[in-house]
Amino acid sequence: MKYDIILEDEIIQIVPLKESDFERLYSVAKDPLIWAQHPNPNRYKKEIFEVYFKGAIESKSAFLVFDKKQNIPIGSSRFYDLNVKNKSLSIGYTFIARSHWGGKYNTALKTIMLNYAFQFIESVIFHIGANNIRSQTSIQRLGSKKIGEEFMSYYGEEKKLNYLFQIEKKDWIRD
Repeated sequence: MKYDIILEDEIIQIVPLKESDFERLYSVAKDPLIWAQHPNPNRYKKEIFEVYFKGAIESKSAFLVFDKKQNIPIGSSRFYDLNVKNKSLSIGYTFIARSHWGGKYNTALKTIMLNYAFQFIESVIFHIGANNIRSQTSIQRLGSKKIGEEFMSYYGEEKKLNYLFQIEKKDWIRD
């Protein structure tokens, strides 16, 4: 799987995240309401977001998401935890500007990423904070199933309870 690619559809474009994107992405991330249900609700603070961003850059699999019509950054997501043996990986660390909440943009983002991933692997895992009802609902609308719970720490952060959701390639029917 390659991560230095550009993925897009009619409404969004996903490009590899670069160190020079910090200020553009932080301009979206500094909204406290984006993080209200997240396991780290303080990620809107610059010094905490810097840790998130450092992890994104080091992952070499993070993306900056653009609204194509307005040509503005609206968030980020990434692939992680590639497991060649089990033919699985995870998609997460996703956030989208509140101006783009409501399903269309998040659905487009996840659809593009899933379509790309399923060219190479058989299942995708999503780690979602136990209190993040909005993200749990969103991922279930795409056909995921809850498969477990796990205490995990995001890059540079303390462990928090996450629910694990999975979508298998054989069940994915979107183009």
